[in-house]
Amino acid sequence: MAFNRVIWIVLDSVGIGEMPDAAAYGDVGSNTLGNIARLRPLHLPNFAALGLGNTAPVSGVGPVETPTAAYGKCTLASPGKDTTTGHWEMVGIHLDKPLPLYPHGFDPAFMQAFEDRIGRGTLGNKAASGTEIIADLGDEHVRTGSPIIYTSADSVFQIAAHEEVIPLWELYKICEIAREMLPNIGRIIARPFEGESGEYRRTANRKDYAMPPAPGMLLDQLAAHKVTVHSVGKIFDVFLGRGIQLYDKTKTNVDGMAKTLAAMADTKAGLIYVNLVDFDMLFGHRNDVEGYARSLEECDAWVPSLLAALAPGDLVIFTADHGCDPTTPSTDHSREYTPLLVYGGAPAALGTRATLSDIGQTVAENFGVQIAQGTSFLHSL
Repeated sequence: MAFNRVIWIVLDSVGIGEMPDAAAYGDVGSNTLGNIARLRPLHLPNFAALGLGNTAPVSGVGPVETPTAAYGKCTLASPGKDTTTGHWEMVGIHLDKPLPLYPHGFDPAFMQAFEDRIGRGTLGNKAASGTEIIADLGDEHVRTGSPIIYTSADSVFQIAAHEEVIPLWELYKICEIAREMLPNIGRIIARPFEGESGEYRRTANRKDYAMPPAPGMLLDQLAAHKVTVHSVGKIFDVFLGRGIQLYDKTKTNVDGMAKTLAAMADTKAGLIYVNLVDFDMLFGHRNDVEGYARSLEECDAWVPSLLAALAPGDLVIFTADHGCDPTTPSTDHSREYTPLLVYGGAPAALGTRATLSDIGQTVAENFGVQIAQGTSFLHSL
């Protein structure tokens, strides 16, 4: 084992340029990092020092002559551009076809069957922003007791309900029914909210019901070999807790960064697997360039604290799961390469990796296991 502990951080949606097949996804010209930097100068000195600007051109962010990390970028080999696809590929699961999307809502016959099962009518049934649809339909929901159903650019069936109208236990039960009725969709998501008319706000009681990952993926293999996995953020939900012994849910990126440091203090060996979701959820999907830029700078300012907390034998990996370019008309995810920065071993140019599974295979080899997809770059470190 080359490294005693791996801290793997997913900067959710921080893509670094369109992939060759971007046109098939309507994403020509997408470049989350590059386009933000073009419109709003970015101050990312710590990521620049690691080699972020050596990976791909980003205005004002390198390249530097001697990066302190190994650097490259990863291709998303599976079709699609969503959370589940990207995270599954990291751990060695490649999809043959994209997970189903529902840009025009769900089939009326299905919705009728769903309403019959849950004993309530429904509202919405369309692709929408979660905050906007709650603002639009919240009053009607409170009056009728009908949950709000919506989807997005992801393969998701989202159910929003006021916690004083549909209690959490019932909302979660409704999600379990949806999970049973939609076995091939990526995630069912409970989206509880609170507040009064005109001031509705989502609570921290979100709960994801993911499609079960295929057996034999990285986290299964690590658990079978008694390697501790400590997750931070939505990692636990994406993988249904499989192979994860310790986990922390997070409210914001700042919370996630603090809990990552706390996890490092508690978990001295194994894998700490982190997702920082604000880039995507709060800024990418809302086309908020300034918010996205500030969030990147906030994370960059945290990097020295992260590196200072490392022990000998630690390895840090930064990557992303897809893009979500806030500068394009679309509010969907974008089909982009993801950055790859690996700190703690020898600095090296890792090139363009054929798949995100190369990261998982590297982690697997480090801990003495193997997954079905990917080529390890451990020897380069």
